[in-house]
Amino acid sequence: MIMKNKNFWIVGWILLTSLLLLLICSRSSFLYPCNDWNDANSYFTMGKALMNGQVLYRDVYDQKGPYLYLLYGIAYLISHTTFIGVFLLEILSVSLFLCDSYFIMKLFVRKPIALFLLPLMGAVMFSSKSFYWGGAAEEFCLPMLGWSLFFGIKYFRQQTNTVPGMGMIFLNGLFAGVVMQVKYTLLGFYFAWMLMMLIAFIMKRDWKGILRGCLAFLGGMVLTMLPWLIYFGVNGAMTDWYQCYIYNNIFLYSNLAEGAGGIGSRIYVLAKLLLWLIIDNIGYFIFIGLGMIYFIVSFRIRIIEKVNLILLAGLLFIGIYFGGANLPYYAIPLMVFTVLGFIPIGILLQQAVTALCGKLTDRYRLICQVTIGVLVLVSSMVFCYTVSMNSSFMRQSQEEYFLYRFRNIISQQENPTLVTIGCLDAGLFTVADIVPSCRFFQTNGIAYDKLFREQERYVKEGTTQFILTRDTIPNDIDKLYVPVAQALYEWDQQQFTYYLFQKK
Repeated sequence: MIMKNKNFWIVGWILLTSLLLLLICSRSSFLYPCNDWNDANSYFTMGKALMNGQVLYRDVYDQKGPYLYLLYGIAYLISHTTFIGVFLLEILSVSLFLCDSYFIMKLFVRKPIALFLLPLMGAVMFSSKSFYWGGAAEEFCLPMLGWSLFFGIKYFRQQTNTVPGMGMIFLNGLFAGVVMQVKYTLLGFYFAWMLMMLIAFIMKRDWKGILRGCLAFLGGMVLTMLPWLIYFGVNGAMTDWYQCYIYNNIFLYSNLAEGAGGIGSRIYVLAKLLLWLIIDNIGYFIFIGLGMIYFIVSFRIRIIEKVNLILLAGLLFIGIYFGGANLPYYAIPLMVFTVLGFIPIGILLQQAVTALCGKLTDRYRLICQVTIGVLVLVSSMVFCYTVSMNSSFMRQSQEEYFLYRFRNIISQQENPTLVTIGCLDAGLFTVADIVPSCRFFQTNGIAYDKLFREQERYVKEGTTQFILTRDTIPNDIDKLYVPVAQALYEWDQQQFTYYLFQKK
């Protein structure tokens, strides 16, 4: 019975696609010795602290939202010292994203064509520089952004004779609430989404619907915040939540002061930044550009549909980059628009397939589909292995990573404690399975004086058994600590030196 269920095969195809692409493109995959990306290990340590009873922001400090740390906490429960749990959650997240991309394409082309294009779309996205090492906060926001994109496109394409449904708006409020509690700079997308819903209500002259829609959307957002309001309220950490996640991110992490020259200079900076994003990630930006051009110039696409996509993409981009900060993985949310470029390709492919295979019997049509599916998956994997900046690290062993040599030293102590000074969590908390004992267990990339003062105190008072530093050695560390290991680390033509100190 299940073998005849088409939905079963569709879900299986999407899961298989996600698994095979991420096996190569994400360093959380078991094909890699480890994922030693600082940011991802920082999230992992925060999630570990959460699952061990520590209160986020009050007891351990990092700058992302609590839903991200909850995900990483679940990953920690799956595997305490590896990223296998993160990898499984990545597969789930990417599968949900590919699912909504499939539904978007299905609005324009038949099911088989949409399914065959998914691996190709995933390959150009996840092998890009902006995908980075795998496990980014932005990666886990892709499903929400993708589903909201689908609902917006579907409404303006098929349901312009009716007002937007309250259920749809409430659901997207839930999505927006989760995104806000992962990385709130992505909310520019949802500002545009609700603006388009407002336009829809105005076009239908449903003035009461505007109020109901706002309440439904905000109700969804508040519902996602409610667990955290209770969590931080009960633990007396509401101020810490606001101070760390909102205030410090806005005023200590972003570079808003660089925009003091005026809106004109800010527009220039954003345009130049977009140009470099396109150059660095030409693989999927080609399809974003192709899709945007198709939707803008096509006579089959109504003006309201064109405005919808322009606003969503434009405000998402501005929300991410207006603060002035820029790292490669910041562009991941823009990937949701890659699907647009595969729509005109799918339309042309559908016409070609109809002309070539339209008269085949069911048996030969099935053989043809299976053959195409295998070829698409294999070619997508080959493309990923060839293009991804991560694939060369598969050939390394754990013995080549200083983390495991340092872990062997630390593991000789019973219940060791550790603090990382001079950089983000390098992964030693992960591989050595250490729960942080200090609030500022790492040096975050913000100008936060309290963080530096506290870390100076940790050194002077000998708060932890071990201290890991990068490049610089803290003042007066030799009074209570002795160096026990040193390692050179190279990445992207940069060299860093890590030092491990042990308390006397």
